Amino acid sequence: MTTSATPGWAETNGRAGFFRRIRGELLYAVTSLPIVIAGFTYTIVTVGAGIGTGPIGLGLLFLATMVPAARGWAAFERGRAAHHLGLEVRDPGPMRRRPGASGWLRSGLGDVVGWRALLYLFLRLPTAILSFVFAITCYVGGFGSLLYPLWFRTAGSYAHADGVTRPLLAVELFPGVWLDTVPKSLVGSASGLLLLILAPWVVRSVITVDRLLVWGLLGPTAASERVADLETSRSHAVEDSAVTLRRIERDLHDGAQARLVTVTMDLGQARETLRSPNPSEEAVRRAAETVDYAHRNAKQALVELRDLARGIHPPVLDSGLEPALSSLASASAIPVDLRVELPRRPDPAIETIGYFCVAELLTNVAKHSAATAAVVEASSDGRRVLLRVRDNGTGGAVQEGDSGIAGLLDRVRTVDGELTVDSPRGGPTVITIDLPVRA
Repeated sequence: MTTSATPGWAETNGRAGFFRRIRGELLYAVTSLPIVIAGFTYTIVTVGAGIGTGPIGLGLLFLATMVPAARGWAAFERGRAAHHLGLEVRDPGPMRRRPGASGWLRSGLGDVVGWRALLYLFLRLPTAILSFVFAITCYVGGFGSLLYPLWFRTAGSYAHADGVTRPLLAVELFPGVWLDTVPKSLVGSASGLLLLILAPWVVRSVITVDRLLVWGLLGPTAASERVADLETSRSHAVEDSAVTLRRIERDLHDGAQARLVTVTMDLGQARETLRSPNPSEEAVRRAAETVDYAHRNAKQALVELRDLARGIHPPVLDSGLEPALSSLASASAIPVDLRVELPRRPDPAIETIGYFCVAELLTNVAKHSAATAAVVEASSDGRRVLLRVRDNGTGGAVQEGDSGIAGLLDRVRTVDGELTVDSPRGGPTVITIDLPVRA
């Protein structure tokens, strides 16, 4: 068996990634200064002109136009950070103008994203200067010092103040200590090599401030993320309600309604038979069979209606979440150990969501996990309700895509809840649902 000294794919890829990162950070540091100077000028002109034209009534109009326009600068800077630094920052989302002239004015003046972009352009100037200076000093100075033994010999010489003739480009390292010979010039070469080695880390350290500014000022705010999350949750809730209504309508139309129509027709036929003046014994017998058949259909329709109502709101939930979970555990296809500690009852909406989530999870455990046992835990600290379903199955559960767990996540988000999945390959699986006590 022979071994090769050629670096493997991972080593080569890591080395290529390292140099690609150095190149990106250097380009970012060098190209930032002229761009940031333009952005700084834009900020000063916007704020200054807005204040200066305020007395003649144009200041607010000017600011309402220029502040939202700063979003373009923010998008450009996010793109540069992503391209050169690999820093991905999400777009805060489009601006929403209120209707009417006054609404347009208020929207522009109150555009938080635009104001944050202006603040970024203002604060970036000193950091851009620092990163540019450090990058040029480290790389240009490093290369210059590294090649010092080569080029200082090519220059002429002249007599210094102490009367000694030295090369024109000789450097006085310390008072009275000159790098004026080839052996001594190697000290300058070594310093250049050291500076080049340290340059990537020096530039990266300076750019760290730039990263923080991009991340903190050009991305979505906590409030905007919260609004977006609530809008997503609301849309999922509306879709879920629409799907539920369509299912109920379909079940009623294809199930109980069809059976009740059959019952009505059968009873009508039997009534006509029994109302005849002199019905034969055979006709009476057939009418009795028809009534029996209608009776069975009516009972089946009642069962379907009861099941349908239970799917909307299980009656056992009227007694609380603990009895409802107990009924789920007793009806499970695999043994379930139930542990409940709920000092106070949550809101009915929270109990309903928790019940259906646990029901879905126990169904998934029985169908897909190959588990032989499960544990359902329910606890509360007075503010949040924690539901946890564990199983000893094969694991591998995911919440992405169109999985049932993804549907549960949409359900719990409608009440500001959270769902986490811990399901490594080989198991065990632990799914935790965190819900508020009050909806």
